[in-house]
Amino acid sequence: MGYYKYAQQKYNQPKEKLDELWQQRLIEWREQNAVEKIDNPTRIPKARQKGYKSKEGIVMTRVKINKGGTKRPRLDAGRKPKNAGQSRYSRKKSKQVIAEQRASRKFSNLEVLDSYWVAEDGNRKWFELIMVDPDHPEIQSDDDLKWISENKDRAERGLTPAAKSSRGQDNKGTGAEKVRPSQSSNGNTGK
Repeated sequence: MGYYKYAQQKYNQPKEKLDELWQQRLIEWREQNAVEKIDNPTRIPKARQKGYKSKEGIVMTRVKINKGGTKRPRLDAGRKPKNAGQSRYSRKKSKQVIAEQRASRKFSNLEVLDSYWVAEDGNRKWFELIMVDPDHPEIQSDDDLKWISENKDRAERGLTPAAKSSRGQDNKGTGAEKVRPSQSSNGNTGK
């Protein structure tokens, strides 16, 4: 069995198979900032699958996101508390999309290529993002990645694979009539 296959199998049940390493990582990551630049991907097979290459112009980041719902901003106008929509409010974006957008705001000169889940505990989730510098000469001469220089603000416009999936854009055919051109153009009846 090759290294990539072995590493992927370990991550199918990480708590059981990476027990001590898993605990050490979580203890270390809890102390780090919400958006942290890292040297190498934690899950190399997954990163390679998503388009990572070990070359200049490609940067790995790890983003920490709080789990659970969110509180809606309090409304000023009068209404019954029942209709204020404060409780049981959940975002339509996935946690992964929120992580991509936060990293994109922090590193404004980079574009998000893709992202994947790395860990979670009771309160938080961690995602690793593959970010690309579209102006770097190595990227502009790479046939697999030079297209990204024409795609500005991918994360903000919902054009990353995680965002497309969150918007239902990975569904085709019967049952997907209301997801294109967008959810809002069809009265948010697509999902």
